Amino acid sequence: MIGASGCSRLPPAIPRRCPVRWIGFAVVVALLGFVPLAAGAQQAEKIPRIGILVGGSASSDSVRIEAFRQGLRELGYVEGKTIVLDFRYADGNPDRLGGLAVTLARLKVDVIVSAGPFATRSAKDATTTIPIVMAQVPDPVGARFVSSLARPGGTITGLATMSPELSGKQLELLKQIVPRLVRVAVLGSSAQPGNAEVLQAAELAAASLKVQLQYHDVVNRPDIATSLRSAREHRADAVLVLSGPVLFSQLKQIADLAIQNRLPTISAWPEFVDEGGLMTYSANFKDLFRRAATYVDKILKGAKPGDLPVERPTTFELLINLKTAKALGLTIPQSVLGRADAVIE
Repeated sequence: MIGASGCSRLPPAIPRRCPVRWIGFAVVVALLGFVPLAAGAQQAEKIPRIGILVGGSASSDSVRIEAFRQGLRELGYVEGKTIVLDFRYADGNPDRLGGLAVTLARLKVDVIVSAGPFATRSAKDATTTIPIVMAQVPDPVGARFVSSLARPGGTITGLATMSPELSGKQLELLKQIVPRLVRVAVLGSSAQPGNAEVLQAAELAAASLKVQLQYHDVVNRPDIATSLRSAREHRADAVLVLSGPVLFSQLKQIADLAIQNRLPTISAWPEFVDEGGLMTYSANFKDLFRRAATYVDKILKGAKPGDLPVERPTTFELLINLKTAKALGLTIPQSVLGRADAVIE
């Protein structure tokens, strides 16, 4: 007797034999069920998420961030499709960086890109497993972020601005513009990682140039006005502005107060001349951020950060604001002007 199922009703001991058409139908159904699963697995493929930790603001660091995005595009990444960027800005308040770094660590981003030594230290404190790419750190070895430039070890690598070496060059430029340069006020932050090494290099350069340094520790924004007033009272001839989130967030205030106090200034921030500062001599920060994308790409492809050597700057910039020079009553020597990469008139 044949049932409605198309299989003969036999005693339990006898194997049931179904028509071939029913077996084929079962195979087709099984295959159809596998196709959506495979498609779903492809759709669920993980897109890399990169955390970017910045001590400044979205507006103040826009040029650097765009350079990083450009670097990713050159490597074939499409933001939002093949890579996701998660930004965290401290808006000039270094105390916020710790919490922002912890947030990125909890999100389990694949790589953290840190813009500056404060951001790098905060990222280092927040995670021991997520790779960290430094986009701009003055002295990674002095700040104890890496064991050496050639063999970083650990989870941190990236790019160094080599500010300790640059501070000497900055003092030389001040000496050429202010021939009777005797005393230079230095605005810095004792909390800045690598600050001691930068000051040591500046002291060595100052000794060879027969220049005295007056160090002013800038921890909070009000310290800027106090420091520049003190610099004038102690007969400083010029001002050297070092790195630091508070200093970077107040470049216009520094430039304005320096002009009011008749003090020529030089800094490592390219934006400084745009805000009215006299000069900037530094590594090309846009190039550093663009090259940071290369580190991210290598790490995403399996490289260990500790095996990737920290790179030094390959290009440097000298920028001069002639409007500020005129306001200060200074004449920039042609020998210096001829070396400038850009001049604001």
